[in-house]
Amino acid sequence: MGYNHDFTGHTEKLHCTAPVQWRQFDHALIAYWEATGDQGAKGQYVSGNPRLSIFFDDMSSISTTAGNETRKLARAIFVPAGMQIRTSFSKPLTFAHVDIHMDFAWAVQFLSTVLPRSMATQILEQRAERADIADIEPLARLLVEEIRNSTRHDIFSESLTNCLISGVLDIEEPVADTENARLTAAQMRKVTMRFEAGGGRRLAIAQMAGAVNLSESWFSLVFKNTTGMTPHQWQLNKRVDQVRDLLSGSDLSVADIADRVGFSDQAHLTRTFRQLVGETPATWRRGQQQR
Repeated sequence: MGYNHDFTGHTEKLHCTAPVQWRQFDHALIAYWEATGDQGAKGQYVSGNPRLSIFFDDMSSISTTAGNETRKLARAIFVPAGMQIRTSFSKPLTFAHVDIHMDFAWAVQFLSTVLPRSMATQILEQRAERADIADIEPLARLLVEEIRNSTRHDIFSESLTNCLISGVLDIEEPVADTENARLTAAQMRKVTMRFEAGGGRRLAIAQMAGAVNLSESWFSLVFKNTTGMTPHQWQLNKRVDQVRDLLSGSDLSVADIADRVGFSDQAHLTRTFRQLVGETPATWRRGQQQR
């Protein structure tokens, strides 16, 4: 077991503004990049090893695509081995980031200290990300300083690396008590962000469970324990909340709102809205306008 670098990247209109600074350890390679990207810049990356990238700038103007899914680039992103990532710049950007490339077998062993090995493997085979890195950014900056100007034993950098990996993956100890098992606040935030990223359209349970690296069956159980609702019921309530916002805050027709929020048609929205709110969307809107 030991790290063997296996990374391929192709870029267009991307330029390094300083020499890449890097350091290799027994089970990881850490690299710090400073770069600029022109409007329309593109990148395509794939690695034989899992990797974690932490960005020190707002990257939301960049879209990132893995498979058929496209989303805004988060401030921290974990990419499983073999997953191809494509990026596209909507405007010019100057940015810096640190990449942690890790040996897969070592990563499984690291996570297996707190998780069953099968669960550790499952986590490392799924993409993860964090939009808010306020709590771990200082650690990432410490790691960069150590890579640029090493003043301490390797164990210092390795410990920072371990903290960053566990911080982004939000590793939780497995809970045996199914009646009391709950999603953490961080996991609920991830599920909510995944739902909101879809514009209110219904997600499959597999997509919701994938946002927090859980199996569908276990996710459904702990989700209901946490919210008191099934994933389907929770999504319906969230979608109806969005409908109410659009009814009171826009001039869109009920049919247009149904299309925007992902209902099959106006009749479907009306039935669902009446069940949850007690009146039709049109009646509810008139009541709001008369207040």
